[in-house]
Amino acid sequence: MTLCISLSARPSNNGTRFHNFLYEALGLNWIYKAFAPTDLGLAIAGVRGLGIRGCAISMPYKEDVIALVDRMDASASAIDSVNTIVNDDGVLTAYNTDYSAIAQLIERAGLDPAASVLLRGSGGMAKATAAAFRDAGFTRVTIVARNETGGRALADLYGYAWRADVGDASADIIVNVTPIGMAGGAEEHALSFSEKAIDAARVVFDVVALPAETPLIAAGRAAGKTVITGAEVATLQALEQFVLYTGIRPSDQQVREAEDFMRAGTA
Repeated sequence: MTLCISLSARPSNNGTRFHNFLYEALGLNWIYKAFAPTDLGLAIAGVRGLGIRGCAISMPYKEDVIALVDRMDASASAIDSVNTIVNDDGVLTAYNTDYSAIAQLIERAGLDPAASVLLRGSGGMAKATAAAFRDAGFTRVTIVARNETGGRALADLYGYAWRADVGDASADIIVNVTPIGMAGGAEEHALSFSEKAIDAARVVFDVVALPAETPLIAAGRAAGKTVITGAEVATLQALEQFVLYTGIRPSDQQVREAEDFMRAGTA
């Protein structure tokens, strides 16, 4: 049996249900498990030593894990952020499928590159999100981050503006790339943007995948805005991980069924 895992400070069953559904549908003798490591270095050593084929990396390890892998694919090295590790006979290669997921959702939603954007966050996922917006042609982006060092660095990397808090700021598109609103977190019931910012926005985007209906997404729907959810991000990035691990691309129907099964577990 082949094992794949995820490492996260707050493990969810999203990836577990998605990957395991597809393993069964495709007749693969594989299994996927989620873990919350107490020591990241030892966990990655376990991936290498135990022959674990694939490893998904979630917050807050997407940058810290860079020093622990052997190779960086261009998708990860370009933004210094990792969300996927593939183990080939003890050689660990890091990838980032978050970027491709965000880029696909920007294109699917037909977002206008001339629109203004408030992007809240400065960690590894924020890097992937900022890069996707930059590569889609967006120039009027403001990074909102309390961490001035990280926030300014991310803003400067892509020629964006920075501010410490949302305050009275507004934009056409608001994007939350922080743990605010995440199930089980200290700010589980909090809004990552003010009601004023939500009212002023045309598009509300939250990368938090659990719950599927975060406070921000619920507020965006109630206000009649176009919403892009973290559950959508989770599906797309998990699909690309699945392909990297197995070398198999499931059919569109299989992906839809896996997505439905994943969401049923978080309802």
